[in-house]
Amino acid sequence: MNAVTGSSNNLGRSASGSHLGEYLRRAFRAALGALVIAVTCAGPAVADGVVQDATLRALAEAIEQVKARYAGAVDEQKLVADAIRGMVQGLDPYSDYLEPDTYRELKQDNGGRFGGLGMEVRMDAGAVRVVSTFEGSPAFQAGLRPGDLITRLNEVSVEGLTLDQAIQRARGEPDTSIALTVVRKGDAEPRVVTLQRAIIHSRSVKSALLVSGYGYIKVTHFNQRTADSMLTALAEMARQNGGALKGILLDLRDNPGGLLKSAVAVSSVFLPDDSLVVYTESATAQSRMRLQASEEQYLHSSRPDNLKQLPDLKTLPLVVLVNSGSASAAEIVAGALQDHRRATVAGTQTFGKGSVQVLVPLADGAALKLTTAYYFTPDGRRIQGKGVMPDKVIEQPAVEVVAGVKPAALEAKAVKAVDAACAMAELLDAQDAALLLAIPGNSDDCQLGRAMEVLRHLPVLARS
Repeated sequence: MNAVTGSSNNLGRSASGSHLGEYLRRAFRAALGALVIAVTCAGPAVADGVVQDATLRALAEAIEQVKARYAGAVDEQKLVADAIRGMVQGLDPYSDYLEPDTYRELKQDNGGRFGGLGMEVRMDAGAVRVVSTFEGSPAFQAGLRPGDLITRLNEVSVEGLTLDQAIQRARGEPDTSIALTVVRKGDAEPRVVTLQRAIIHSRSVKSALLVSGYGYIKVTHFNQRTADSMLTALAEMARQNGGALKGILLDLRDNPGGLLKSAVAVSSVFLPDDSLVVYTESATAQSRMRLQASEEQYLHSSRPDNLKQLPDLKTLPLVVLVNSGSASAAEIVAGALQDHRRATVAGTQTFGKGSVQVLVPLADGAALKLTTAYYFTPDGRRIQGKGVMPDKVIEQPAVEVVAGVKPAALEAKAVKAVDAACAMAELLDAQDAALLLAIPGNSDDCQLGRAMEVLRHLPVLARS
């Protein structure tokens, strides 16, 4: 994804602090956090010995000087929380410290009802960067794109907030509104986009059988039922087709990821058993793993016969369509199928989110969200920060979406822009084009038409 460049004022930085001052503050918080954890882990009996280390002794002195000389009152509990937060946030954009209230709310949200905006985000340069939007969500409807930077939530700057604090502020009761200040590369000024919060639905698979005998599967995210739903859709398409499909287009564009096991399950549908799907590298042995394709281990038990009904799924021509909004689990699937030469990956380079985070509860009710490992494709390519490069690069013509304007009002403009580049009707049979365009999110879609053309020229794989 493209980063937003320009003055730091666009990101809401306070004018009162210099870059050096910010660096020193972060360094102090990180160092103080290290001291707190070292002493805590060591226990009272050996704490004195730990502090004898020159670095930790200097930190202890700094703590005493802050408490003795700082102009204002010092809340020691907040001082410790800020220290731990500074230490953890300095590791990477995904690690964080969750204070007890935030961690408790996060656990409640996992089983509760709340309104969201429907997008995957991460922290970047003091702002919230959009990784991907869920199809049909408020963020999707408002035209937010991967790479957009959100600098304010209503009138509150996100600078200084943790990722989880920003997410909590963005959530709220369904049908309530929130104004986002968005900085987009190429824009002269930030734009303000008002969204209505909504319940984000979890249906993850959409499909269409084309008149030409090809199957189209769109996976919007990976949940517990994704592989099962995909198999059901494939079996139904084969039944409607009256026999084996000619090939499959697996659309993972703007798919922000989801469950790791779901990604392995989807890969298992197309790969032989025991094929390596993904592995992790970590400094600790317990965070290293190697996950292989296996129907019995990963696929939902309620559909045990789906693969038996579709024995040619291991050899059918297969194209995986990706873009800069394809992240995490979507990149694992694309990378595995590409490395095993099982699929041709088409589209544009993926996002590059390939790290493993775990929640580590602390004794006081807080928690650490820590990156513990990095994902690698079967051929040893690191996903984090690099993404997956397609075999066939297919760009999508940009069509500007204006916030607050309904998509229908932009239909003529979108069609005109696509017609100028590559209308789907010129690439496909008119009936096939109509079936693909009928699926939400597939309008003004040059990539889809060209990916289908790639699929039609792929050979059937020989059985091993």
